[in-house]
Amino acid sequence: MPLHKGNGTGHRSAVDSAFSDADPVGAMRLAPPKHRLHHAPIPPHTAYQLIHDELMLDGNAKLNLATFVTTSMEDEAGRLMAECLDKNMIDKDEYPQTAELERRCVAILADLWHAPDPAAAIGCSTTGSSEACMLAGLALKRRWMRRNQARYDAGARPNLVMGVNVQVCWEKFCNFWEVEARTAPMEGERFHLDAPSAVALCDENTIGVVGIMGSTFDGSYEPIAEICAALDEFQRTTGLDIPVHVDGASGGMVAPFLDPDLVWDFRLPRVASINTSGHKYGLVYPGVGWALWRDSEALPEELVFKVNYLGGDMPTFALNFSRPGAEVVAQYYIFLRLGREGLRAVHHSCRRVAEALADGLAKLGPFRLLTRGDELPVIAFTVADEVTSFDVFDVSRRLRERGWQVPAYTFPANREDLSVLRVVCRNGFSHDLADLLLADLARLLPELECQPGPLREHGVAPATAFHH
Repeated sequence: MPLHKGNGTGHRSAVDSAFSDADPVGAMRLAPPKHRLHHAPIPPHTAYQLIHDELMLDGNAKLNLATFVTTSMEDEAGRLMAECLDKNMIDKDEYPQTAELERRCVAILADLWHAPDPAAAIGCSTTGSSEACMLAGLALKRRWMRRNQARYDAGARPNLVMGVNVQVCWEKFCNFWEVEARTAPMEGERFHLDAPSAVALCDENTIGVVGIMGSTFDGSYEPIAEICAALDEFQRTTGLDIPVHVDGASGGMVAPFLDPDLVWDFRLPRVASINTSGHKYGLVYPGVGWALWRDSEALPEELVFKVNYLGGDMPTFALNFSRPGAEVVAQYYIFLRLGREGLRAVHHSCRRVAEALADGLAKLGPFRLLTRGDELPVIAFTVADEVTSFDVFDVSRRLRERGWQVPAYTFPANREDLSVLRVVCRNGFSHDLADLLLADLARLLPELECQPGPLREHGVAPATAFHH
C-alpha cells in the first residue's frame, strides 16, 4: 500500500458551536474539509480544538511500553526547546552558540566512550540513530573502497556483517547504498550476534561488522569485546583488517553509567565509530541522535562537506540539511542538569524497576523470561510451553483494553517459532506503574486461561505493535 494517499471525497470536520464564544452561530456553520484546503481561515482556537480532540484518540505515551523514545522532560527543558524551535541547526554561522552546544555534546560523548584522545574524536548530531547509522555505514563503505578501489571498480560487491536482530535502518542502509547485508540468524537461545557467527560471514569484501549495545528484540548486549578479539585473530590469519561499528542506540547511554567495567567502546582499538539516540536513554524528546568516529582516519575527509553558507565556512556531514536545534540544546541541558551521577541514578532506577517487574512476571506462573532487564532495562518474555489457552498476542490485545501498549511480535530467522512480549522501562515508568501492570496481568490471566485456545487459531489475526 502507498505511504499516504490523499482522499478527495471532501469529508468535513464538524465544529462544536461552543468553540466560538464571539459568534456561536458562525461556528455552527463551520465545517472545514479534511482532505483539501478550506476556502478561508478559521479562528486559531477552533483549529487547535479540532486537532486536539482528534489526537486524544492516540495512545497514552506514558503507558507506551513498546517505545524506547523519551516521553517526558522537565518543564525547564521544554521551555528551552520552545525558545529554540526557530533555530535551524545547519545555520551555524547564524546560531554559533547552538553550534557550540553541539560541539560540547560531542566532546562529552567522546569522553564518556573513552576515545583515546577526546579532542581528536569527531562527531555530529543527527535526527536520530537511523541517520547516524547511515553516516557510519557510509564511512565504512568509503574506507573499504579506498583500500580496494581496483577490485571495486572491477565489480566486487561490498558487504556488511550483522545479526538478524539489527534495527531496520541497517537494512535500509544496505539497500540504499548497494551493500550486501550479511546477517547471522538466531540459533536456539542465542538471540543476537556472537563472535563465531560474525567471523564466519567475513571476507575480503566486508566493510565492517555491526555490534549492538542493546538489541531492540530483547534488550541484550552483544559481546563487542569478543567480536573484536575474534576479528583480531581473523586479521592475524588472513591479513584482513575489518573495523567494528557499535550501534549503541540505547546502550550507548546506559552502559557507561551502569556497566562501567564492560569494555565495548573506543577502548577497543577495532571500534571505529559509535552511534546513540539522544531521544532514547539520552532522555531527550525525539528526534536527536549522535554519531562519533575514533579519529579523522575513521571518517574519510571526502565525506565531509565544507559549505560556504551565510558567510561562514562550515563543515557538515549529514543526510539532512535544515533541522531544528531544539533537541541538541535539550541534550546539552540533560548533560548539564544531571551530570554523571544524575544519569547513573536515572538509569539505575530504570534497571531496578525492570528487574522487579521481571521478578513479578516470573511469579505469575504462565510466563517464561528471556531477559530480565539486567542489561538494557528491557524485559522480553513469552508464554510458557505448557500454556495452550492463550498466546502473547492475546495478552497484548487484552492489556490494551486498560491502556497498556505492550508489543507482541515474532522473532526473525531462525526463531520465527518464538513469539514474545517486550516491556521497555524508561525514565518515568515507576515501581508504582510496574505494580499496576502486574495487577492488571494477574486480573486478566483467569479470563485468558478460560479461552479454548489462542484467538489466532479461531480466525483473529495477531496484531503487533513492534516497529522499533
